[in-house]
Amino acid sequence: MRRTLMSLSVVAVAAVAAGTVLGGVAQAGTTLGAAAAEKGRYYGAAIAAGKLGDSVYTGILNREFNSVTPENEMKWDATEPSQGRFSYGNADRIVSQAQSHGMRIRGHALLWHQQQPSWAQGMSGSALRNAAINHVTQVATYYRGKIYAWDVVNEAFADGNGGGRRDSNLQRTGNDWIEAAFRAARAADPGAKLCYNDYNTDGINAKSTGIYNMVRDFKSRGVPIDCVGFQSHLTNSAPSDYQANLQRFADLGVDVQITELDISGGSQASAYGAVTRACLAVSRCTGITVWGIRDSDSWRTGQNPLLFDNSGNKKAAYTAVLDALNSGGMTVPTGGPTTPVPTTPVPTTGGPTQGPGGCSATVSLNSWSGGYVATVRVTAGSAPLTGWTVNVAIPSGGAVTSAWSATNSGTSGTVAFRNVSYNGTVAAGAATEFGFQGTGSGPTGTPTCAAS
Repeated sequence: MRRTLMSLSVVAVAAVAAGTVLGGVAQAGTTLGAAAAEKGRYYGAAIAAGKLGDSVYTGILNREFNSVTPENEMKWDATEPSQGRFSYGNADRIVSQAQSHGMRIRGHALLWHQQQPSWAQGMSGSALRNAAINHVTQVATYYRGKIYAWDVVNEAFADGNGGGRRDSNLQRTGNDWIEAAFRAARAADPGAKLCYNDYNTDGINAKSTGIYNMVRDFKSRGVPIDCVGFQSHLTNSAPSDYQANLQRFADLGVDVQITELDISGGSQASAYGAVTRACLAVSRCTGITVWGIRDSDSWRTGQNPLLFDNSGNKKAAYTAVLDALNSGGMTVPTGGPTTPVPTTPVPTTGGPTQGPGGCSATVSLNSWSGGYVATVRVTAGSAPLTGWTVNVAIPSGGAVTSAWSATNSGTSGTVAFRNVSYNGTVAAGAATEFGFQGTGSGPTGTPTCAAS
């Protein structure tokens, strides 16, 4: 985390880890991680290796969260203090802690203009470029197979310059340095999600649009980018277009993750609930990470922006998050994606079927014992859609327990899912997504789609 202010595919989750299942119906999660897992997501915390000896700290960590992000231990200055000499001790402590409790690990961050080792700060041009790419390669290779998602590049866009890049020693090595870093990360660890991460991008503004344009360009040219991280260091509330901003990135074909959430101010509890519901409403929002555990652990000294107080007691904000996760509710829609972009359908359990109204649907599953999360992609045909209905056959004995970005009629048999207000309009050839969770086995047949 910055020292100054300016500074799924889902892993199969055992039913007992996601909450008990009685009589075929999933019960409400009693912890943040369990409740998030029931919605096919993670709920994580940024942690420091030096605090793992604090029993209150680790007690909350182990009980509440199913994902961790190292605060500083995987950054360049920590992992390569001298050129070509790598140090992983504290990062390994965090990895071991996470692995011993079945948690995901978000790697943070391979390249950043801050917290560079002093030897890199004095380099430039091709020497710096080569050193940076070697750093990405070495660190990602070392942790290959252990990291769920890497923040490959952090904070490369500037504030207040119309959505352009930040001037940094890395940027001065050439405008393609971000692309080069992502390609190196993919080669080093093909199984990790590769993310771009930044702050002040929570709403639709010049900076977030600059990043949006970069991601769209990367996707069009096959540059390996899988996700975009939104830090979400907020005061009182998120922007009114928070959910719409997440959705427009998701519609580019990348996951979105809330990576460094903390919220100060008197409206803290309601703001935390709203952010959680926004993530649930975007089917490709795969999880949320809060930046610290107790208020005393926060970088925002004196602002008390986290879910637990200095003594480790749950705050009203904690209850608001847990209630939002268990209810599966959505925020009031604030608008859909600003620029629908054609995307390639995700892997499916059956080939797409062209419905009678000029649309098709595909479904992909993430399953565990006794349940699953389904992601359905709706693609318009040669004409735009102003509304759609997708029919999904639910296997006998199973039931739909919740849905997001769609409303459903019924819970068993053939269930009809209809668009909500912000995703019914789909340009010709473009796509939108919704999701649902169910008990039992997931659908194996091909959904049908009809325009309405």
